[in-house]
Amino acid sequence: MKVRVGIGLGGADMAPEALCGVVDDMTDVGFDSLWLPEVLSRPSYDPLLALAWAGAHNRKLKLGTTMLLPGRNLNRLAKQLATLDVLSDGRFLVTFVPGIAQGAEREAVGVPVKERGAAIEAGLPKVRRLLAGDEVDGFVLSPLPVQREFSMWLGGMHRSSLDRCGRLADGWLPSLCSPDDAAAGRKVIDDAAASVGRAIDPEHFGVSIGYAREPLDPDGPTLAALRARNPNYAELLPIGLPAVRELLTRYIDVGFSKFVLRPMGTPASWRAELESLASAVNDLQT
Repeated sequence: MKVRVGIGLGGADMAPEALCGVVDDMTDVGFDSLWLPEVLSRPSYDPLLALAWAGAHNRKLKLGTTMLLPGRNLNRLAKQLATLDVLSDGRFLVTFVPGIAQGAEREAVGVPVKERGAAIEAGLPKVRRLLAGDEVDGFVLSPLPVQREFSMWLGGMHRSSLDRCGRLADGWLPSLCSPDDAAAGRKVIDDAAASVGRAIDPEHFGVSIGYAREPLDPDGPTLAALRARNPNYAELLPIGLPAVRELLTRYIDVGFSKFVLRPMGTPASWRAELESLASAVNDLQT
């Protein structure tokens, strides 16, 4: 099992030169990938454009995003995915998510929450066919991705999301879940895949993990937003780097091998944060 650890910048808003410095620091200390999420209502860069910028500057780091599928023109989306994969020489990773269902993001996505699952259900197979070079409704994509079997992962913890992942996706990257929840979700996914005569690569199970150096303010907006998504989130948030390492070890023990670590606040020094984090977890990468 190949354990790999990437870093998610979350909503970090930084100057272009600072972003370049952070991706170089990630490479220097041994992290596998840079991840930028798509949250429309957050003050952060568009992930595809920012990843293109970072990937042009740094030719080693893998480039990942958790991005919205609902509400997109699928032909244009396939074109964007293929283009970034070509320009990065096959370093692009994507996980599709339905989008946050609370706050300003609920309306910003442009698709009602109850319709987002159906949008992924219909859209993912079409995007897959386009990326494979098939003609779909008279449209043929060009150029095609460097990765000839371009992997598209899904997030989500609801039973319907797990079933969809097994039937349609190439991997699973949840968040806000315990190792036991992750193991149970993986079984649902594997069973759903088997029911339609397919299988998910055992290497394609990962977790996106937010962490903090100090306990979050119990009355602050950050913890309130997290609890809105999962009432038990405070119990799932590792506090301090030893707790991050211990949690990763527990996920590895249940068969998960790809991780995105996301500091819950902007570090005073990204270089110092990455060096400390690497010292805590990099020996787990195999």
